[in-house]
Amino acid sequence: MAARLSLNDVNLHFGGVKVLQEVGFEVEPGSILGLVGPNGAGKTSLFNCISGHYQPSSGSITIDGTEAIRRSPAHLARLGLSRTFQHPALQLRATVLENVLLGGHIRLPGGPLEWALGLPRTARAEREIRAEALAMLDGAGLGWAAGLPADELSHGLHKGIELWRALLSRPSLLLLDEPAAGLSHGEVEQLITTVKQVRDERDITIIVVEHHMGLISALTDRVVVLDHGRKLMEGTAAEAQSDPRVIEAYIGKDAADDAA
Repeated sequence: MAARLSLNDVNLHFGGVKVLQEVGFEVEPGSILGLVGPNGAGKTSLFNCISGHYQPSSGSITIDGTEAIRRSPAHLARLGLSRTFQHPALQLRATVLENVLLGGHIRLPGGPLEWALGLPRTARAEREIRAEALAMLDGAGLGWAAGLPADELSHGLHKGIELWRALLSRPSLLLLDEPAAGLSHGEVEQLITTVKQVRDERDITIIVVEHHMGLISALTDRVVVLDHGRKLMEGTAAEAQSDPRVIEAYIGKDAADDAA
């Protein structure tokens, strides 16, 4: 079931540098939210706070009412959170299937000792997860690549591998960090279709950090715009693109005044 994500007055300070300041918003279950803003706005830092890679200085982040701050990425994965990264973090010498299977690790029963012993319930779970991974690759048209080393595939396919790896954990909340970076126009169009299909078929809440405004406009239900670590506005992508504050943040006040 899709998760509800709530942020309230999230602050992140590194020494005297205020990276995030009083950021708050809510993401409805089953919706797709775009997190946008100019370079240095704090988007990736906020993603890292949500996913447990950074610990905010103060504030609250809850997933379905459970506080996420001070919890490890592994613990948050058990709460249903999964994410991709701007630069796909793949094991390039491992096969495509082996990379996708890493996403199912969180679903294995027991612990390291039971996994090492290969007990029956662990073996059953491994077989089920492997079959699901293969089915996902087949459904994505990547079944032919399952046994190939990941480094033999293109950057665009690396993005796809990372997405299916994230989905193998069966998340209720999925964070996509610049999924369109480096993709061709055709690959971006396919990405939009895939993400919408994933949201509808798997009942997932999705948050996307992205500079590609065409993708944001076509994909998201709402957007949150950050600038210098603060929330600048929240609304639809069309509202954001016509908001003078957003235009000024992206192109500068003088240029915005000239455009007006």
